[in-house]
Amino acid sequence: MSYQFLQVEQHDQVAYVWLNRPELHNAFNTTVIEELHTCFKQLATRDDIRVVVLAGRGKSFSAGADLNWMKQAGQASAEENEADALKLAKMLEALATLNQPTIARVHGIAFGGGMGLASACDICIASTDAKFATSEVRLGLAPSTISPYVIRAIGARQASRYFLTAERISAHEAKQIGLAHEIADAEDLDKKVQEIVDALLLGGPHAQAASKQLIQMVSNQSMNDELLRQTAQHIAQVRQGSEAKEGLTAFLSKQAPAWTLNSNNNN
Repeated sequence: MSYQFLQVEQHDQVAYVWLNRPELHNAFNTTVIEELHTCFKQLATRDDIRVVVLAGRGKSFSAGADLNWMKQAGQASAEENEADALKLAKMLEALATLNQPTIARVHGIAFGGGMGLASACDICIASTDAKFATSEVRLGLAPSTISPYVIRAIGARQASRYFLTAERISAHEAKQIGLAHEIADAEDLDKKVQEIVDALLLGGPHAQAASKQLIQMVSNQSMNDELLRQTAQHIAQVRQGSEAKEGLTAFLSKQAPAWTLNSNNNN
């Protein structure tokens, strides 16, 4: 499928989704949001895609919302505003709930919705020149739709500072507060992303999807009998799958499991 503001490339079992509005630092508008949502929904159906990397063309990952788009939204009715915001919320949900592991490859600025995209991905790899911010309050707004993912990434205590001050967060600070998992010099950014991709391809795809579901199920729950029951049911279901049987058999026989052989054959 062709897009106006996205470029989607497949390299073996990895899909690279490039935001492609470089002249505006990959800022969001309605079309960008709709195209991202469509793209993520399509990738969710692709068994041949093991990893999704989200990146930005040009000087920046994403500057967040297009100011002209926000100005138009401010002039719309309450119902139109809510419907418009819900499109953004559903796009972020589609990214956050992909079965495949997702990596944000962040360089330049990742402000507002751009920081939301980085937070909604499972793993964030940032260039040392990257800058993050929830800049909404300086525009008289709030980081509403991105908040579940940013708070999940940095915690409520750090969000209390950055949501209210809109300070810019350096790559090193982003790693310290849990937003970025790894940082690398600009010339080494793709190498670092590839290292994480290679590590992900060693895992079973169904096991990784189950692990993502497990994180969502367990996060912020108190330890109680119901949680113990849920986690026991979860592993029981995973154990019964063909992938688990393949993985255990391969381990005991000191062989590579089928999913890594498939990956190596494609490289």
